Amino acid sequence: MALGDYRRKRDFEVTPEPKGSKRAGSGQLSFVVQKHQASRLHYDFRLEWRGVLLSWAVPKGPSLDPKVKRLAMQVEDHPVEYGSFEGVIPEGEYGGGTVMVWDRGTWEPEVDDVDAALKKGELKFTLHGKKLRGSWVLVRTARGWLLIKHRDQYASSEDVLEQSRSAVSKRLLADIARENGGDVEKAAKGDAAPKR
Repeated sequence: MALGDYRRKRDFEVTPEPKGSKRAGSGQLSFVVQKHQASRLHYDFRLEWRGVLLSWAVPKGPSLDPKVKRLAMQVEDHPVEYGSFEGVIPEGEYGGGTVMVWDRGTWEPEVDDVDAALKKGELKFTLHGKKLRGSWVLVRTARGWLLIKHRDQYASSEDVLEQSRSAVSKRLLADIARENGGDVEKAAKGDAAPKR
């Protein structure tokens, strides 16, 4: 788990994304979900582990309904500092588009050995976020991973994606684009009500 792939894909003279530094965590493991209007709208699900953010792109976003299994494609590890990044990646750069901190908080593994669980392809964990809470699992399949909500007091048929504002700034994607020189029209498409 290193940041080599992350750094190779980015020109830090152009993008405002953090390069990442080696630093110890706070003791609690963080998680973040970033809403990302790039070539397509998707949600980046990130869990802090061993000094980086393990990262998955979730095209349809997380669901609170345990019957709904969301495809989650693992991507390169990101620096822990990326968890607070909200802004615009310039068009033409890797991931060009507007990024919002849609949810964030802390997480706890529900397994004794996270590395073994990841290797096996089944990581159970609890989220303590503003929008996402309770027990979840990431399960590896032949096509990628699945992000699934467990049945608990936080499970719901409510469409959590309708909560479209940032968990930190309360802004919409269009607001973030406008304030950071991004494509407001493109960003606004990500603010539209999700299609069921």
